[in-house]
Amino acid sequence: MTLGIRITFLVGAAAALAGCDQQSDVDRAMRNINVVDETNMNDIMLTVADPNEAVAYFQRATAEQPDRIDLQRGLAASLVRAGRATEAVIAWERVTSNPEATDQDRIDHAGALIRDSQWDEAEVMLDSVPPTVETFDRYRYEAMVADANEEWTRADSFYEIALGLTTTPAGILNNWGFSKLTRGDFEGAERLFTEAITYNPDLFTAKNNLVLARASRGNYNLPLVPMTQVERAELLHTAALAAIRRGDVDVGRGLLAEAIDTHPQHFEAAVRALRALDADVVN
Repeated sequence: MTLGIRITFLVGAAAALAGCDQQSDVDRAMRNINVVDETNMNDIMLTVADPNEAVAYFQRATAEQPDRIDLQRGLAASLVRAGRATEAVIAWERVTSNPEATDQDRIDHAGALIRDSQWDEAEVMLDSVPPTVETFDRYRYEAMVADANEEWTRADSFYEIALGLTTTPAGILNNWGFSKLTRGDFEGAERLFTEAITYNPDLFTAKNNLVLARASRGNYNLPLVPMTQVERAELLHTAALAAIRRGDVDVGRGLLAEAIDTHPQHFEAAVRALRALDADVVN
């Protein structure tokens, strides 16, 4: 081969290799972009997307790539968001049986079991998590399991620990208050519900529970907390039903009438309750 031919060949080969390198770089870049896009999509599906749409998305993804634990995890989490607890438990079982499963997976599995009222199984799952794993979710679920077992001292301890591990304490204060309400500590429950509302004035569940705690002690006056007109009507309805259950029928009738007058629209639930009460009196 002459020198000129060899030079031409080498230049061509170098150009070809350079082209291959450039193409490899492009392929790698595209793969990276696809991974980023998929990660973003997964995050969107687990946060702001419609829960049932998220379930459908992860069902398709896991069918296409069944060995991906992150997609299995996404499916399990999306089923929890969609309120499909029984299916979520099955999905989390697939995740936690995977050798790549983490302690957080086991904690999330316990949460799904609690939502499906499988308390014993949830306790077993939480016991499989090393005690060195100290997270908000872990202690929140431990407290709920202790509540189910009526282990009140343990429950209080876990609620207190969980409270120190979150920057948004309204939810855990409401749960702790409901625990107190369940065990008959109405004063303690009222204090915790009130504190929950100070952290989140929009938490209607805590407002409703606060009315129940006060009504349990015969106090049917609405608490001085922020409330819309609709919320006021609904809380009056709650107080009315609590009064009727306690035997204070006349008080309950008056509260139902006030709830109906307060609600800006037709308050069907309160109307039905008042009609049933009047019919019972007539009979």
